[in-house]
Amino acid sequence: MTRHTGGCQCGAVRYEVDCSLDDPVACNCSRCQKLGSILVFAPREAFRLLTDEAALAEYRFNREVIRHLFCRTCGIESFSLGEMPDGTRMVAVNVNCLDGVEPRSLSPRLVDGRSF
Repeated sequence: MTRHTGGCQCGAVRYEVDCSLDDPVACNCSRCQKLGSILVFAPREAFRLLTDEAALAEYRFNREVIRHLFCRTCGIESFSLGEMPDGTRMVAVNVNCLDGVEPRSLSPRLVDGRSF
């Protein structure tokens, strides 16, 4: 695990997360595909929001179990919160929003989220 910082485009949302970039995911669900997200996952305890939560708006869809959080100012979704199938609280971090990371240098594993 490596500590990364990240956030939205305008800087109103900032966070740090301890995560690995070894197994990024590109999902084809109706949301991720349209956003172009490349995701890595970390335990919720490894994530720290550095700015006020009031800067975030929330969107839920389908089974409404994932909290898709995005900046109220610029609209960028840099992370979301949910649970793994075993109930472990996790954060899904959009690698495109991590400082100093070139997501195009990664080889994301394709996930068929459209079928879930």
